[in-house]
Amino acid sequence: MSNPENNTKTYWKTNVKYLTILLTIWFVGSYGAGILFRNFLDQVRIGGFKLGFWFAQQGSIYLFVILIFVYVKLMNRLDKKYGYDKD
Repeated sequence: MSNPENNTKTYWKTNVKYLTILLTIWFVGSYGAGILFRNFLDQVRIGGFKLGFWFAQQGSIYLFVILIFVYVKLMNRLDKKYGYDKD
């Protein structure tokens, strides 16, 4: 029989790994695209606005919402794997 304490530690370690990866993607997408790579991205226009501006104003929000759905999907799988999906 597996050790429940060890399963809990593994569960939270995996959860923190998911959070770290997803927040890094969000940071690169919002800070990188909106600030660091702005000059390069401003060569493209969307609806009359420069792409760097668009990422700074809208893109990072859309990216964050997408990452929320990805996180929910990952956590549902993780919950099921460790038996935390029961009511």
